[in-house]
Amino acid sequence: MKMKLAFSLVAISCLLLEGRTAAAADASSEKAAWETARAWLHLVDEGKYAESWKEAAPYFRNAVPEAQWVQSLDAVRKPLGKVLSRKEESSRYATSLPGAPDGEYVVIQYRTSFQNKREAVETVTPMRGPDGKWQVSGYYIR
Repeated sequence: MKMKLAFSLVAISCLLLEGRTAAAADASSEKAAWETARAWLHLVDEGKYAESWKEAAPYFRNAVPEAQWVQSLDAVRKPLGKVLSRKEESSRYATSLPGAPDGEYVVIQYRTSFQNKREAVETVTPMRGPDGKWQVSGYYIR
């Protein structure tokens, strides 16, 4: 009986530790994804649209040709003017997103104020590639 109890406690401890490790991995992953999103948004804020395309995930680059990306951002972001403030509003770790292959994603939403638009919400979605590197796979502004 004591042996069963000891084994059960060890098994439960292992499960708890595994859960903490997974949570820590998610937190670490989210931090790396946030850093990727911030660096990528900096390129966009600086008007380096072609460079932002080159830094994006292959999934993104395969979906949107570079010239189309540059033209779209020029039409949408440029009229908004400079970023006055940007604050992270939410983030969510996901392994499945509609219309995208299964993988690791962090969907990050920012409340952003631009020179010519006081309130906007930017959504940036980094994804982890097969090499473990995070790259932006989606960007949406409303």
